[in-house]
Amino acid sequence: MGALEKFWGSMATQLGGEKVCVRSVSASPDTDPHAYEPKPSDARLIAGAKYVIVNGAGYDPWGPKLLDANPVAGRTVLTIADLVGKKVGDNPHLWYSPGFVGKVIDRISADLGAIVSQDASYFDQQKTQYTTVALKDYFDTINTIRQKYQVTPVGASESIFVYLSDALGLDLITPPQYPKAISEGTDPSASDKATVDQQIANKSIKVLVFNTQNSTKEVAALVDRAQAKKIPVAEVTETLTPAGATFQDWQTRQPTGLPPALATQARNPPDGLP
Repeated sequence: MGALEKFWGSMATQLGGEKVCVRSVSASPDTDPHAYEPKPSDARLIAGAKYVIVNGAGYDPWGPKLLDANPVAGRTVLTIADLVGKKVGDNPHLWYSPGFVGKVIDRISADLGAIVSQDASYFDQQKTQYTTVALKDYFDTINTIRQKYQVTPVGASESIFVYLSDALGLDLITPPQYPKAISEGTDPSASDKATVDQQIANKSIKVLVFNTQNSTKEVAALVDRAQAKKIPVAEVTETLTPAGATFQDWQTRQPTGLPPALATQARNPPDGLP
């Protein structure tokens, strides 16, 4: 079984248990999946896989090419963007949505049960264990932050935080095209830059969420301005870190920097307010 990205591969490994061998193509935290260049070993991995997980929505455009170049009769391909109704041009960071994660878990478990039908009950047990035990802290952390800090205005340097912000109930007031542009490696519009600068200058946002794996000059300057105004900066990463972490360990850590930062909001009023 193959997964193009390790965060999906981590889920599949735990859902498949001892009955499935999962290998991930883009596995290093230092690898940018957008621009990944497949190697001959990746082609061999895909050629030998009966089940392959693709993110889709333009995030891993090299994946379908790799599949087409290495056809396998009877191979099952799960394109997660198709599963959750997303297309090229939409936010492709689907693993940051707890709702999408739940749908992916259901589908992987069902697919494995269909592919290895004699072990279907085993995969059902793995799914129950994964969702109720392994992911418990992940869901509990999200629910706790949502209950305590929902509708708090925050900003983000990249679109990877959008789905998680929605799940946390936070009010992400950064102009949508700004983090999208940063994520896609393009220059935000002058209007969006001005809005973001004003939100920092006025302390309209209580926390700035920053992707440490994409610190461009624009983003670095944004972080500096936020810190100069004593706006807390919470860090996230796009790919699974460290390399040996599970999906749930990594994703449970992602929002844990937010509560300490959000807790300072009462001590960080917008400029001009007491």
